[in-house]
Amino acid sequence: MFCYSRIVRSPIRRRSTVSAPSATTTRPAVAAPPRLHRTGLFELSEIRWAAVASALFAVASVARLLHCPPELWWTLYLACYLAGGWEPALAGLRALREKTLDVDLLMVVAAIGAAAIGQITDGALLIVIFATSGALEAFATARTEDSVRGLLDLAPETATLLDDTGERAVRATDLAVNDVILVRPGERIAADGSVLAGASEVDQATITGEPMPVDKAPGDEVFAGTLNGTGALQVRVGRRAEESVVARIAALVEHASRTKAPAQLFIEKIEQRYSIGMVAVTVAVFVVPLLFGAALREALLRAMTFMIVASPCAVVLATMPPLLAAIANAGRHGVLVKSAAVLESLGSTTRVAFDKTGTLTRGVPELESIRVLSDCDHPAEQILQWAAAAEHFSEHPLATAIVRAARERELALLPADRFSAQPGRGVTAHVAGHLVEIGSPAALADTTSAELDRTVTELRRAGRTAVIVRCDHRPVAVLGITDQLRPEAAAAVAAVTGITGAPPVLLTGDIDAAARPLAERVGITDLRAGLLPDDKVAAVRELEAAGARVTVVGDGINDAPALAAASTGIAMGGAGADLTLQTADAVIVRDDLTTVAAVIALARRARRIVIANLVIAALFIAVLVTWDLAGHLPLPLGVAGHEGSTVVVGLNGLRLLRRRAWDRAAG
Repeated sequence: MFCYSRIVRSPIRRRSTVSAPSATTTRPAVAAPPRLHRTGLFELSEIRWAAVASALFAVASVARLLHCPPELWWTLYLACYLAGGWEPALAGLRALREKTLDVDLLMVVAAIGAAAIGQITDGALLIVIFATSGALEAFATARTEDSVRGLLDLAPETATLLDDTGERAVRATDLAVNDVILVRPGERIAADGSVLAGASEVDQATITGEPMPVDKAPGDEVFAGTLNGTGALQVRVGRRAEESVVARIAALVEHASRTKAPAQLFIEKIEQRYSIGMVAVTVAVFVVPLLFGAALREALLRAMTFMIVASPCAVVLATMPPLLAAIANAGRHGVLVKSAAVLESLGSTTRVAFDKTGTLTRGVPELESIRVLSDCDHPAEQILQWAAAAEHFSEHPLATAIVRAARERELALLPADRFSAQPGRGVTAHVAGHLVEIGSPAALADTTSAELDRTVTELRRAGRTAVIVRCDHRPVAVLGITDQLRPEAAAAVAAVTGITGAPPVLLTGDIDAAARPLAERVGITDLRAGLLPDDKVAAVRELEAAGARVTVVGDGINDAPALAAASTGIAMGGAGADLTLQTADAVIVRDDLTTVAAVIALARRARRIVIANLVIAALFIAVLVTWDLAGHLPLPLGVAGHEGSTVVVGLNGLRLLRRRAWDRAAG
């Protein structure tokens, strides 16, 4: 009866240790992260009792089908009642003490009433479904708590403190503001602060979402939990551990998960009033005839008949089959929707906010252009061949992009010797008798010209990372490197605009110069760049305060708070971080951005079918209840009418299982 409403409730929503490499010319050795303890299935009492109840129900059903003595399967069914019903009954009684009529208690009463009139199998089935849905909700909550705890493990437990006594290991939580720590190559930074000495590149995608490592020099800000590259850094601590950006991300996720109003289906919104009214009428149907001399059994049978025909099974099933069918259909096409309530929330989306790196882009740098300077006599392909040879020994992501571009053009990798990598400056090597140097404009600023400055400026304005190539101390070309745009990004943005009727928003931690050209390419005009995780949350809340129902699409840990704060959060599962996948309400497991618009369209169609089903279910209930109250509705006919309405709305909802439903949504 009421049990189905429990399953639709939306579930609310790693430690890395590294060792320094033996030389700066090799990839920093990163130790395997220790396994974070995750709540197991049977560590939760709700799951254990639900499993016992399900097993007892299965054994009792088999015994009944095999025509075993009724005493045997009745005993097994009653044991099922006890295993699956004691916790909701206790919760219901506690709610009753607080003057609240909880559906937990009504479910148990309805199941007992079913047994009282001989329908013990139906009652036991209600117990099993209700217990199972409660177990799933408990497990989802536990996994969310695990993920929030795991986020804090991004920052290392210990740090190398530099003081008057030299170097010593201390707990990261014991670091104070103005302490100086040493961060070796390949280590994760233990605290927020600023670089005091040294130069390196730092991968801070987990915090800012920037797709490429950022060069750090004295005076630059760094964040706890980000990964240092090939150089050693001395960092002056600027915030204590509990005030770091990564700690604030965890707090934002936890707070948003607890305070975001859960999406509720129609039955949940009316169940409290309906339940009170149904109980009152059931009691009246039982008591009033007794006062006028009716037999006890006749009054009880009439009251139980009313409880059965008035119970909102058809109403709930009017909601569940279309939503669950849509969830199953979306799952077959690469979108995991975590609950029926999430699907309903998706259907009410009026604005979509996209992250940039890893969402509209793939988060992988690629060589986009080679700008050969006018006074250079070497062709572009030869310069690329030399650059790839020099970068072949480097593990920097930009070096990987240069080497990959040479291989895609089928250029042979020439031998290189006297290779040298300088953190924060770039690499040098001797290739084909030439000294080849590759680095950032800031690193190679000792040689400059008007044409070189103009080329670098043009590339940066276009959102490209500029890399200078020098041959024998003379600049010969500037390489433009960019993040790979997903080929379906523009189509996905257009489809989302068509479905919601409003242009999407781009929320990114990247700088405006890098994000704006990409936004223009995909057709997004509302760009908000340079956002830290709490800034993204503020942007989402601003949109929702203006009346929008926002769905956020992201992939990184820095997106998790925004996903939790939004009406609905969708994670890109192909490269999504663990916390992001746990926080999100839906996950795109096939890494296809066009499914965002498709799943929203499918959810909207599911809502339309739900409304139609509710009308059908309400008509059935009205007719059966009127018959029982105004006349004499035979119990078998009441059960048949009740179950018949359930079948009708159930079959209507299952239409969304067909492939045609997805094709229509995606078209």
